[in-house]
Amino acid sequence: MKVLVLNAGSSSLKYQVIDTDTEAVLGKGIVERIGIAGSNLEQKVNGSKYIINREVKDHTEAFQLVIEAITDTKGGFLKSVSEIDAAGHRVLHGAEDFKDSILITPESFAICKTNEVMGPLHQPANLACIKSVQALLPNIPNVAVFDTAFHATMPAKAYMYAIPYEDYKNHRVRRYGFHGTSHKYVTGEALRLLKNKPGSRVITCHLGNGSSMAAVKDGKVIDTSMGLTPLEGLIMGTRSGDIDPAVVAFLSNKEDKQQYNIKSFVDVYLNKKSGFLGLTGSSDFREVTGKAKSGDEIAMLAVDMFAYRVQKYIGEYYVALGGLDMLVFTGGIGENADFAREKIAAGLSCLGIEINDSQNKATHGEFADISGANSKVKVMVIPTNEELVIARDTVRVLSNK
Repeated sequence: MKVLVLNAGSSSLKYQVIDTDTEAVLGKGIVERIGIAGSNLEQKVNGSKYIINREVKDHTEAFQLVIEAITDTKGGFLKSVSEIDAAGHRVLHGAEDFKDSILITPESFAICKTNEVMGPLHQPANLACIKSVQALLPNIPNVAVFDTAFHATMPAKAYMYAIPYEDYKNHRVRRYGFHGTSHKYVTGEALRLLKNKPGSRVITCHLGNGSSMAAVKDGKVIDTSMGLTPLEGLIMGTRSGDIDPAVVAFLSNKEDKQQYNIKSFVDVYLNKKSGFLGLTGSSDFREVTGKAKSGDEIAMLAVDMFAYRVQKYIGEYYVALGGLDMLVFTGGIGENADFAREKIAAGLSCLGIEINDSQNKATHGEFADISGANSKVKVMVIPTNEELVIARDTVRVLSNK
C-alpha cells in the first residue's frame, strides 16, 4: 500500500507518502504559515527540494497544494493521486474514547469532534485535515492515530489526579500522555534489541522542543510525564513543565490581573512564554547550549534544570518499573545533543547507568549504543519515526476491517 501520512498543526501541514510494502519514504514535505501571510510548501524527494510559494488560507487549500506538489511532473513523486491507497492522520487526543487507532467514520469523527475541548491547540487542525482529505480524495479510507493511545495501558494509580472524583467522572480530568507514536516506535526497537525478553523494562526519553518520558514494562506504558495536556512534565522549549499551580494565584496578585487571569496564564504564560524561552530568551536548545558553553550563567542553569528534571523522572520510573533494562534517548535533543545526554547521564551512576563518553560525543542523529563499559543498563540513541508508526497502524486498522 501507499499511505499518505498527515500531521496537521494549527498553521502547518506535514506529509509523507510511504510504501508500506518496503517502508520506503517516496517523498515528504511541509506546508507552513497556513492562514498567515507568506505561506509556502517545501517538498523533498531523493534529496532534492521543490518549493511553492503561495498564499494558503486554510487546511483545504493546503491539502490542495500538497496534491499539486506530489503529482508535479518535475518536483513530484507520484503520477496520480489514484496511487494513494489510504491516509493516516496524527490526531492529538483520543481521551478515554479511543485507546487504539481507528477507521474514520461519521460516528468516530463526531466523537473526535467532541474531544476538541481536550486539545484546543491541535485537535481542530487535525480534524480539518481529515475533512479536507475526505473532500478532495473521497474514495480513500482515513485512519486516525492518536498521540494518547500508546499510553492507554497506564493503571489508574498513575493516571488519576488527587482532585474531586466527580471532576474525573464528569469532565475526564486525568493524565493521558502524548508523543505516543514516538514512544511506541522506539519501544518497539528497544524490545527488538532486548530480544523481546518477557518483563522488559524500558524508559523512553523523547526530548525536543516538546519533551516527554514514558516508563514501559513488557511493551506497555505504566507511566508518562505529560498529563491532561502536553504542558505537564519536563522543561521544554516554551513550556514550563511541572509547576506549583498556586503560582497562578500568587502572580495574579502581584502583576496585571488581565495578563495573569487563569486562561492567559496557562495558554500563553506557561505554554508559550516559559521553558527555555522564558529562562534564556531562546526556545532553541542548540542556542541555549551554545550560550551555556560560552559561560552564560542563566543558560547553564537552564541546561542543569532540564537535565535534573529528566534525572528525577528516570529515578521515579526506575522504582515504578522495579529496575531497568534499557534507557532510550530520542527526539531532536535526545538524538542530537550529546551535551544534554552527558549532563543527564552524569547523575545516574547510582542506578548503574553509565555512558561511553567518546561514543556519546560522536552520536548525532543516528542509531547508536552509547552504553559505558560498566553500565548495568543499556543506553541507546534511537531516531524516532512517528510517520512510519502512523503508516503501519493505518495498514493494521484497514487489514482488521
